[in-house]
Amino acid sequence: MADYPRINSFKGAAEFRAHLHNDLKLDLDLDDAILSKETSPLAQECRCYGRTVGNRWCILPMEGWDCLPDGSPSELTRRRWMNFAESGAKLLFGCEACAVTPSGKSNTRQMMMTRENLGNFKQLYQDMVKAHAAKFGTADDLLIGLQLTHSGRYSHPNDDAKLESVTAYSHPLLDEKFHSSKDNVVSDAEVERIIGCFVESAKLACEAGFHFVDVKMAHGYLGHEFLSAFDRPGKFGGDFENRTRFFREIVERIRTEVPQIAVATRISLFDCLPFEPGPGHVGIPMERNGIGVGNYKYAFGGDGTGLGYDLTETVKLIEMAQNLGVELICTTACSPYYNPHFQRPAYYPVSDGYLPPEEPIIGAARQLKAVQEVKKHFEGTSMRFITSGCTCLQEYFVHTMQYQIRAGHADFAGYGRLVLSYPDIPAVTLAGMPLDPRRICRTFGDCTTAPRHGLVSGCYPLDCFYKAHPSCGRLQECKAELRKRFAKLKG
Repeated sequence: MADYPRINSFKGAAEFRAHLHNDLKLDLDLDDAILSKETSPLAQECRCYGRTVGNRWCILPMEGWDCLPDGSPSELTRRRWMNFAESGAKLLFGCEACAVTPSGKSNTRQMMMTRENLGNFKQLYQDMVKAHAAKFGTADDLLIGLQLTHSGRYSHPNDDAKLESVTAYSHPLLDEKFHSSKDNVVSDAEVERIIGCFVESAKLACEAGFHFVDVKMAHGYLGHEFLSAFDRPGKFGGDFENRTRFFREIVERIRTEVPQIAVATRISLFDCLPFEPGPGHVGIPMERNGIGVGNYKYAFGGDGTGLGYDLTETVKLIEMAQNLGVELICTTACSPYYNPHFQRPAYYPVSDGYLPPEEPIIGAARQLKAVQEVKKHFEGTSMRFITSGCTCLQEYFVHTMQYQIRAGHADFAGYGRLVLSYPDIPAVTLAGMPLDPRRICRTFGDCTTAPRHGLVSGCYPLDCFYKAHPSCGRLQECKAELRKRFAKLKG
């Protein structure tokens, strides 16, 4: 763990607020107490796509690396999704990253819906709705989506140990980091085919019962990478119109060919330089041949320095989405593959990561500030914005989300990794019950370190189910090796 104060060392919200304001100089606030549904901003209804969503809690897409070979949900997948259904959250944004084509699978066990396995998805969806209604009285105010994606640069369709990158352009730093080249750049003809795959997947999602699909434009995956394809020739690169063509054509075709299903999108509001381990294994910006801090043009939403953001193009993209009928934006930033301390701030590094170069709270505050700035441009409209990247706030996550919703800085409080250890935190807190500190995610990173070693994802430290899972022993061996390596580097 990095040498930063532990969240559970603060004796109450006032002391934590003092740390935010006085020590870190952050413009980030929080409520003094967790409120029950009678007074909590998180209990408020919200209109979206002509439906009433029952509260402001949102579960973010959680990939488990545990589907069956044909892409169908396994029993592990089903367990996770049923936890979503019984969590108390009324918005399930995307549920899981679902590949639209085999070449875009991030691993051999990634979810993928096909005509042949459609029945499995229908059944799971129906079971979720039934379970939610049984526990909360109704599912009429529940909104469920499916995230559609192509993993692009991070595709492992045939072998979890073999990267088969599909890139939007040749990136001078990421090509080195992930051993790719100009030979991995996808042709315009293949791009058109992939667009068609998104549309066909949306048709299947509609048949399965989902209310909306999420066209993923985040985290360095293919859709997101097109947004920074300044150097790509032809109609999918160069100027803003061409760099957004991939997204625009997907949404336009879904709206035309599958009008019964709504379209949402998860967007990395900004990106930054890739990072790599430096002295003591602390992350430092990756810099090569004059490309680095102060000179980095490959970040969509970046300010050119590689470390800051400029949301001008981000707002233009969301305006485009709005004009295409998109009403729901799930916000995020950067990528878990090359700058995770920006994307999902954590106190512990994953096996292929680095120690955070800043206190993780700073990363969470940065994302919340960006959401607030973007949302200001759409006040008074039907656009709705979901937060993410705040699991590191731990005991004060709910306090902070209450404040964000009350202040109008966001519309939904999104939580991702936290759902693995504490899925029912919406139901618990809205019922007026106190948090159980034994279930709060401490950002150990096991849910990511496990799949990095070919194991299924889950909360191995806090979820008794995964503590007893056969993968747990192998994961502990991997972590022991990791601790030795970090100790040697820090020593």
